[in-house]
Amino acid sequence: MTESRLAQEIARALRHERELAGLTQQALAARVGISQAAVARIERGDRLPSLTTAERLLAALDRQLRIEVEPLDSHLDAALDEMAGTALTERIDHLRLDPIMDALGDLPYVLAGGTAALLQGAPLPVDAVEIAVRWRDSPRFTAFLERGRAQRWDARWQEWGGGHPEPEEPGEHRWRTRFGELRARMCDELPEPIEVRLGERTYPVEPLIEVEATDKRTAELLSRYRRRLAAAGEAPNGSAG
Repeated sequence: MTESRLAQEIARALRHERELAGLTQQALAARVGISQAAVARIERGDRLPSLTTAERLLAALDRQLRIEVEPLDSHLDAALDEMAGTALTERIDHLRLDPIMDALGDLPYVLAGGTAALLQGAPLPVDAVEIAVRWRDSPRFTAFLERGRAQRWDARWQEWGGGHPEPEEPGEHRWRTRFGELRARMCDELPEPIEVRLGERTYPVEPLIEVEATDKRTAELLSRYRRRLAAAGEAPNGSAG
């Protein structure tokens, strides 16, 4: 898939307009005189079409292309501002963070990734609780997964399925449990945590300056959020200043 943001925006717009018109990719391709495979590549964002091709595709849907210029990273700012509109307590409840922490009990762990960033004020898209766990604590972690009747994510089949939940088994460290969805970063040593207190609860989190996001979209938003903090003269937790 191309890294071009413009390709992704054209892909979303074309797919939306085609589906709104009730046309298949093959029908649209026939109207324009290109192959269905070419339309599919454009709609996936794998190919950035020429302006002429984009105009022809949209014209076939009774639409036209308009070009606007905006400040760099405005799309990221808009996404951050939109997510900042949801209360942190609401997002924590949605993640079922507290029930998962209660179920983890005395297992040594640190909240990591997007979860850690969220608890430190970063308005990022987070759809699962993420923790760091030491490899030597894997048997205790496995016992938690078994208590939670965990189903492990099968990336090959794109579904929650069977197989062994143990972290040592091949596959993504991602599980759906009766407590909530959980992702783990297995490591030799836990990151040195800082404490974030919300209400009556204290959360051990990886410092924001050390947080890394594996998802490309989340990583872009996190980078933008850090730049906004720097521009405002604020330092992320765990950094000097």
